[in-house]
Amino acid sequence: MVNMKKILFVCLGNICRSPLAEALFNKHVADRGLQNKYQAHSCGTAAFHIGEQPDARSRANARANGLSYTHADRQINSRDFQEFDMIVAMDDSNMRNLEQLSPIRRHLLN
Repeated sequence: MVNMKKILFVCLGNICRSPLAEALFNKHVADRGLQNKYQAHSCGTAAFHIGEQPDARSRANARANGLSYTHADRQINSRDFQEFDMIVAMDDSNMRNLEQLSPIRRHLLN
């Protein structure tokens, strides 16, 4: 059985950058037939938009670039630090937030 790697993209509100990164990563994975090896998700460090769809501009950008996703915003939680092999912060501020929340720092990337 193949060991699937799980990647989590994280921004502040999870309505722009991180869902686009998730969709783009998953498209590249699918284009290469690697769905059984990699899986990406996204979330935010803040609870501003929980349950909402990505921003209209983000959805338009995705459509214009051939990306599709079904996504509802969620906030990072303690299980994520155990479940994901890699957590990618979208900027330095997100990285600082993740470092404060993370019980383990071995797999945080910025």
